[in-house]
Amino acid sequence: MGFAVYLTPEARDDLRRLEDFLVETALEHGDFDLPQRALAAIRREMRVLESNPYTCRKVSANPLEREWVIPFGACGTVALFEIVGSDEVIVSALRHQREDDCH
Repeated sequence: MGFAVYLTPEARDDLRRLEDFLVETALEHGDFDLPQRALAAIRREMRVLESNPYTCRKVSANPLEREWVIPFGACGTVALFEIVGSDEVIVSALRHQREDDCH
């Protein structure tokens, strides 16, 4: 049995902001396909949540609140999510590890 993975509106906003961050980084470094490669990696790695969300790191006293570090290059993206019921995962936030507000 798999899990359905949903993004909150805030997580979708995070994804758009992350894409902007990646475009800025690509322009700085001349790596113009960076945003496309990074977003493809995020989509691919998020599939882990469809089958194995319990393998991700716990982030609070609530054992259903977890985070998944999605590797890409020298750093990656952190997805904060909650397992809801027996078949659903809700992603509430996405942050690049090099963003200023990522802890």
